Amino acid sequence: MNCKQFNSIKLEEVLASLGHLPIKQNEKEAWYLNPFGTETQASFKLDRTLNLWYLFSEGIGGNNIDFMMKYQKTSVKEVLEWVEKHNFSSFQSQNAVHIKNAIPNYQITGITELQNENLKNYLQQRGFSSIVFPLVKEIHFQMGEKNLYAIGFSNLSGGWELRNSFYKGSLLKKDISVFNLNNHKKQNKNVVVFEGFLDALSFVEMKRFFKGDLLVMNSISLLNKAKEYLKNYSEIHLFLDNDRAGENCKSSILKSFPEAKDHSKIYFPNKDLNDYLLSRIQAKTENKQQKEREHQQQNNQVFKRRR
Repeated sequence: MNCKQFNSIKLEEVLASLGHLPIKQNEKEAWYLNPFGTETQASFKLDRTLNLWYLFSEGIGGNNIDFMMKYQKTSVKEVLEWVEKHNFSSFQSQNAVHIKNAIPNYQITGITELQNENLKNYLQQRGFSSIVFPLVKEIHFQMGEKNLYAIGFSNLSGGWELRNSFYKGSLLKKDISVFNLNNHKKQNKNVVVFEGFLDALSFVEMKRFFKGDLLVMNSISLLNKAKEYLKNYSEIHLFLDNDRAGENCKSSILKSFPEAKDHSKIYFPNKDLNDYLLSRIQAKTENKQQKEREHQQQNNQVFKRRR
């Protein structure tokens, strides 16, 4: 990605990914608290039409590159390296418009139940057992001239979140995902909310008898869409990331739904639920190894006494 491409991404999506949400907004502009410091008044203005920002408290402004250079206190090169690691949906949408009358650079060639051993091994490395396999699909697709495959997690618009050991991305339209775990089509009254689908799978792994809906945002930029969907539930449980973006997202949801319950302290200081699951597995493994060592030492002592 180059500077022109990054500057074409909606700055509000970049801000949301960093945990900054608008205090007030309309169709033309959005106002934020100063993302570079601590202020109680919204002095950071985003012009949605021009996709430019201006910080009134300091009298400076600019484009996406200008913002990230100041925010990260780094160079253009390092900013672009940071962008490459993120999956901004507004850039994907622009790409989709750009190639609307052309041949797409990707093509889904097959969607099956999970069968590939490499993908199963990847899930096992992330702490999952076969209990989560029915919630995902195996997606085969072509990207340019390459034939690839990945674990696919579907969303409400028919798009896919993709993961394997070497690839993280999405295909088709970006949207939230909602899964019903009651094995019937009737919507549940309770819902559990996550930022990413690996956290949702972690919840299923740890709470195997849970009955309710799973809502995965798939991107912080889809927070408003998620909040609209949450209006359908009387019981809301939040399992969001323990970072600045997750905290701001949580605060926004709790402001709209004061009755929602935040469970992020359960897995603190881990960043998210999947990190917590992996840490529990590691702790159990280390505990088992310690007991085996102690048992072996006891056996050695008994053997020495007999001699």
